[in-house]
Amino acid sequence: MIVMMTLACASTLAGAAEPASAVRLPEIAFEKYQLPNGLQIILHEDRSTPIVAVNVWYHVGSKNERPGKTGFAHLFEHMMFQGSQHYDDDYFGPLQQAGGQLNGSTNQDRTNYWETVPSNYLELALWMESDRMGFLLPAMTQDKLDNQRDVVRNERRQSYENRPYGLVYEVLLAGTYPPDHPYSWPTIGSMADLAAASREDIADFFRRFYHPGNASLCIAGDFDSATVKRLVAKYFGPIPPGPPVPRVTPPPVAPLTADVRMRMMDRVGLARVYLAWRSVPLYAADDAELDVLADILAGGKTSRLYRRLVRDKQIAQDVQASQHSREADGMLMITVTARPGQSLADLEAAVLDEIAGLHAAPPAAEEVARAVARHESSVIRQLQSVGGFGGRADQLNLYNVYTGDPGFLQQDFQRYLQVDSAAVQRVAKKYLGANKLVLEVTPGAETTISPDPREPAAKAREALALAYRETPLPPAAEIPAADDRRQLPAAELPPEFTLPTIHQRVLSNGMQVLVVENHELPSVSLNVVLPVGTSSDDSGRTGLVNLMAAVWVEGTRTRSSEQIAEALANIGARLSVSADWDTSAARLFTLKRTLPAVLDVFADVLQNPVFPAAELERQRNIAIGRLLQVRNDPNALANLAVAAKLYGSEHPYGRPEYSTERALKAIGRDDLETFYRAHVRPDLATLIAVGDVTADEIVRELERALGDWKAAGNPPKPAFPPIPPGLPTSVTLVDKPGAAQSVITVCLVGTERVTPDYFSLMVMNAMFGGQFSSRLNMNLRENKGYTYGARTAFDWRVHQPGPFVARSSVQTAVTAPALVEFLNEFEGMRGGRPIGSEELEFNKNYLTRGYPARFETPSDMASQLETLVQFRLPDDYFNTVIPGIMAVSAEEAVRVARKYLDVERLTVIVVGDRNRIEDDLRALPIGKDLQVMQFDDDFRLVQPRE
Repeated sequence: MIVMMTLACASTLAGAAEPASAVRLPEIAFEKYQLPNGLQIILHEDRSTPIVAVNVWYHVGSKNERPGKTGFAHLFEHMMFQGSQHYDDDYFGPLQQAGGQLNGSTNQDRTNYWETVPSNYLELALWMESDRMGFLLPAMTQDKLDNQRDVVRNERRQSYENRPYGLVYEVLLAGTYPPDHPYSWPTIGSMADLAAASREDIADFFRRFYHPGNASLCIAGDFDSATVKRLVAKYFGPIPPGPPVPRVTPPPVAPLTADVRMRMMDRVGLARVYLAWRSVPLYAADDAELDVLADILAGGKTSRLYRRLVRDKQIAQDVQASQHSREADGMLMITVTARPGQSLADLEAAVLDEIAGLHAAPPAAEEVARAVARHESSVIRQLQSVGGFGGRADQLNLYNVYTGDPGFLQQDFQRYLQVDSAAVQRVAKKYLGANKLVLEVTPGAETTISPDPREPAAKAREALALAYRETPLPPAAEIPAADDRRQLPAAELPPEFTLPTIHQRVLSNGMQVLVVENHELPSVSLNVVLPVGTSSDDSGRTGLVNLMAAVWVEGTRTRSSEQIAEALANIGARLSVSADWDTSAARLFTLKRTLPAVLDVFADVLQNPVFPAAELERQRNIAIGRLLQVRNDPNALANLAVAAKLYGSEHPYGRPEYSTERALKAIGRDDLETFYRAHVRPDLATLIAVGDVTADEIVRELERALGDWKAAGNPPKPAFPPIPPGLPTSVTLVDKPGAAQSVITVCLVGTERVTPDYFSLMVMNAMFGGQFSSRLNMNLRENKGYTYGARTAFDWRVHQPGPFVARSSVQTAVTAPALVEFLNEFEGMRGGRPIGSEELEFNKNYLTRGYPARFETPSDMASQLETLVQFRLPDDYFNTVIPGIMAVSAEEAVRVARKYLDVERLTVIVVGDRNRIEDDLRALPIGKDLQVMQFDDDFRLVQPRE
């Protein structure tokens, strides 16, 4: 069966009236057909960039598991990257060498895997996907299984146990659903179940669910349809369909007869309350209405709860609401983080009062329209990319798996266009009038949960597991041997890739303008980049630039904060202002049809901010509250320690990244105004426009909106003191009692971004720890099983060298041996472990073959142009990247490693539980002078009082 359709259609003209049922989404043409073995195929051609996305969804998630055997679907997300019969090695290798990006994910209802590769490597991606679909089990050894179980345990430590609020979702699931319901356990499953699982248990799960009859394959991008159909038939056609997969019908969940309340004490900085109501499954009646309700409640600055709790009463740090709909059930959840000293009971009462208001009267039509506009904008932004999580291939597969129709996008969006105020009030009464689950989380020295619903659920599932009997599977069909499985397919000839034209203009006020046209989607991105960042803070007013960025959009001479927020939300536009170490940027995303209206608001914000005192005070309090969260985030503490140890507290790069309470309180409105007048100037700014506009069109609009913005006087020049000289290699232990993992960081000051060694450093870093198949990650994750991941990176700065950082979160018990491996890899990179020709070519190919993908979407293109502007790179820079990387030799990579990775001047920082790791660290040769440190009230590293 072949179905050819489009996901509908063209935008209306700017300014035209739109009926509620107007088609407002872009066209996405596709073809769907099915192989005899049941595999469903979706093809979507897009020749704009020479890349192809290959995306496979298996209709299996943790919902398909049973008590006693949980976590299997997530474990297979890992196992599917460990090699198959005809390529029994790490799955990342061939695809990364091809320049591809790849990943996978698991949720309660599905598992997906995707690769985005240069189009001449499409056959390789199809070969790899088909081999693990049809031939995974012969290569699944006990050693691989044990290794990936260790990796999953590390993932749990990192994502659940060592992360603030990390256990919340697990507790909510156990409190919401009975133990026999497949949504009652988290996707990661039970560590006890995984430890008890045999290889045959795991293999049986694979045979039941990972086969063509339970899969959907989407191919999107630059390909020839006839060629792809031949390759799909060649590689996937011989794989047997597998057994029928029964639809999971969870047992009914009895309505709550009263509110269920739980209290958790955790290592968090701020108290938080979660309110959860059971709702409806994905695409069921009322699903879209509940989405709109959640947006009206907490969908941004114009939402009811944000206005009441964050802006007006100022008792909440932040508030969120979401309709979390899944295939078999749903949950509407509201999350409120308290300001320091505020009562969770008061927050809950305010939330319930706001809900009662919706019970009493429907929301205004404008509130509903804003929610729909935001949804439309989000959908279009998501569709910019053909691949990755949420891209077009992923979206086509999502609709196909859950509805049977890849073209469900337009019908999906129509659900939202049909929502009105009365419908929102109706679902508010129906679902948020019922009993709910409430979880309060408060700061504490250790984690306690009362009552803990996970404990009785685990005991109940033990009994259920004993009584369960799996239906035996028939013998698996043999797959005929084929010559085309004996080696990886060769690449086709490289495709032609021409960078889009970058139009350079200058406005009458001196503002530089870079324009790249992209007419695929009816959207436009406008990014204004300024050469001033947090390194320009006054020494006694650390945090000034970040506060300025936060308050910048909160009022102009003619618009209040709420008027700005409403003007943007009404048309689905997004505006953010942010700062990093050396630059600031105001980034706007809007639909093409609303460009003139939104540009007026954008121009007003850029030119006429007034930094209202009340808004400054509100944002200051939010920033102070954030400091409490930072103190409980081990990675944030590691970042602060890196800055302090490498640069010193008086250097602009050594000051506390998140400021201090003392410094934040010292910043007044006049400070923001003075800084803005001195540093925010059109003659220093560059505006980057990418999207559905022409250069002449956007420059004309910009001249109209911004041409009167003038700069006066001369801009200040930044002054940077010398970076302190590096000290002999030493270890600093930052104590975090009770930490579930140790965060190891090995760092030193790097070099300038404009160094002639840049391309050599890129290649060296890729080999060392810059990607999954790197030396450090393969050692610590795949070989030792110490961690969920390890990486290295240069943090490039504008004014002076930024740090080079190698980091990983490791099991507490192996902190010392993991640190030894870090140091061994540093020595190996400097020549102790020779760079072979295969390793060198692999990493150069990884960096160059995937280079065109960095320019795929308007957001990608804008990001690349921001780098060009930030570091003042030459106009032809993009054309020098591939030749520069390909010219790097093994000797050159070792040379720069020896030059920049001085093992005699390494700074080692470990954030972890001192009582469990100090003795082992002191026993190491570099640990004899170990310093135990902690952060004081001003985030300075000091020795603790014993």
